[in-house]
Amino acid sequence: MSQDLLVKLVSAGDENGVGKGHVYYTRYNNKVKKDPSKKYETVKFNPVARKHTKYKQKK
Repeated sequence: MSQDLLVKLVSAGDENGVGKGHVYYTRYNNKVKKDPSKKYETVKFNPVARKHTKYKQKK
């Protein structure tokens, strides 16, 4: 996998904080975004919390 497009997504956890810190790695091109200063955010399934939670890009 190309390392320049690889980003680390870290979970914020659910409303009780369960699953906080779970990590996904995915490919995402930051250079094509409209505002490059913003971090990538998405909602993915968190297997620790067993529900969909918000994930934010970490460096």
